[in-house]
Amino acid sequence: MPGNSQRRGAIKKSGKGNPTAGSGGRRRRSLEGKGPTPRAEERPNHKKYKMVRAVEKRQQSKPRRKPSDGGAEWVAGRNSVVELLRANVPVNGVYVAEGTERDERLREIFRLAAEQHIALLEIGRPELDRLTGGAVHQGIAAKLDAYEYAHPDDLLERAEELGEPPLIVMLDGITDPRNLGAIVRSASGFGAHGVVIPERRAAQMTAAAWKTSAGAAARVPVARATNLTRQLKAYQEAGLMVVGLAADGDVELPALDLADGPLVVVVGSEGKGLSRLVSETCDQLVSIPMSSDLESLNAGVATGVALYAIARARG
Repeated sequence: MPGNSQRRGAIKKSGKGNPTAGSGGRRRRSLEGKGPTPRAEERPNHKKYKMVRAVEKRQQSKPRRKPSDGGAEWVAGRNSVVELLRANVPVNGVYVAEGTERDERLREIFRLAAEQHIALLEIGRPELDRLTGGAVHQGIAAKLDAYEYAHPDDLLERAEELGEPPLIVMLDGITDPRNLGAIVRSASGFGAHGVVIPERRAAQMTAAAWKTSAGAAARVPVARATNLTRQLKAYQEAGLMVVGLAADGDVELPALDLADGPLVVVVGSEGKGLSRLVSETCDQLVSIPMSSDLESLNAGVATGVALYAIARARG
């Protein structure tokens, strides 16, 4: 009979005593705020969320590789490589791209590499692009191992082994690797026992320095110091006198009476000269007399002149 049905919803009850009956209670709850809408990347069912998670998963599963060259330097291009080999720079290997056209320079590179017992390797051009960092290699590149720097104390030991008073060159603010190479060459020619350079903000033993040294870098050790002033004081405690080359030096080079003893010669940059702390640490500042109004010499030239004068004084 009508009205007797037990089916749910068949009889509408009043809202009295039953606040959920009717639409009022339901509408109030539906109008309550649910907070800010999450970003697409934070909503699990969104496409962007899945894309972000996929990228993170790939990055976590990808092995982290360390550079395989261990600080090696790459010299790219036919002229650069042939000059490197002509200067007898110790090259680890010469890499040639497959299908590279042979010309006179390439044939000379092959001949010099054979004479110096340097390995020749043929690899794919994309691989050579990767190794040289996208440089214009013209199908050939040479690999130099990272230079092995000496410790500043090794230079004293070298002088002791030779039975000679130490003669060390220290560079303050030299940033041109060609100047560094020229100084190493002068150090070799005039009997210095080594060169000390700063670890930072200074020229390092790169391919350019090797080439300019004309092979002298293989005979004269180059050491690095964390702090030049501290290293100078350590040398002074070991009995060495420290002289700095300066345009306004108190003593002119020919009158230097410290030349025949244990000595450190400090050379500053052509523009700024010696830094303040290094200058204050020197026992004596020495100038090179010149007949013209030229303010200063190139650092490599000044070092060569100073070492020549010291070598003559030492006999």
